[in-house]
Amino acid sequence: MNYVRLHIQFPESIQELLIAELMDYDFEGFEQERDLLIASIPQQRFDDVKREEIERLVVSYEGGQLVKEELVEPQNWNKNWEDSIQAQYIGDFVVRPTWADGDLPEEGIEILIDPKMAFGTGYHATTRLILSWLPEIIKDDVSVLDAGTGTGILSIASIKLGASYAFGFDIDDWSKINAEENAILNKVTDECDFELGSIETIPEGEVYDVVLGNINRNALIELLPTLVSKVAVGGDLIISGLLEEDEETILALDALKGAEHKETHQEKEWIAMWFRL
Repeated sequence: MNYVRLHIQFPESIQELLIAELMDYDFEGFEQERDLLIASIPQQRFDDVKREEIERLVVSYEGGQLVKEELVEPQNWNKNWEDSIQAQYIGDFVVRPTWADGDLPEEGIEILIDPKMAFGTGYHATTRLILSWLPEIIKDDVSVLDAGTGTGILSIASIKLGASYAFGFDIDDWSKINAEENAILNKVTDECDFELGSIETIPEGEVYDVVLGNINRNALIELLPTLVSKVAVGGDLIISGLLEEDEETILALDALKGAEHKETHQEKEWIAMWFRL
């Protein structure tokens, strides 16, 4: 089977957003090279109509441009993608897939993540922002709710920092299995539970010392009233998936009235926000 490969000039910091959208168009292979994203799709599932839709999608983002289209013979797209993921050094953590080497700094914490998709690998700024904050926030024996868990990376990191329990949920079909696999790799299966779905999966009546929400802006705003209600008195809420210009909108939400805004951290245009309830 032949493949069409699109070479897309696109800001590295938000490539994962575009990947998520292209997956809905049946793209199944991605290579990331700084500000260039190469997306692959079987030739029989690509036509002029889809090309026009992709072009409109790409240029809707500032700095986005479709620069090249080529027809290629079959390749091992998963192997190409895996080779592009290397160890990430994020604060106290070294995040790496099992196939990549990474030197562990003295007193560093290793997290093994074998992702099924290009999310939650530590590459995206929103993941790095929350990870770098966790050592300050997670205390021994706290409980954690991880909304939009993806690969389970934030739940796993929390347990390795001393949390006693983490519950994560995600609406992506691959997430539950992948998070459970990564919990096994990190030997934290007894302390973690993961479910496929949204807020309806949270055990009734449960509250958590720390609630993490790394989701896109619109979904986050919709879920915030429930997420806030799941924070124990005196507990912490850390949210990301937000751009710099979203901060004022978040601070004005009724759901967060009465919450103490502790800090906002930023990496490029992305932010994470910390509240205490």
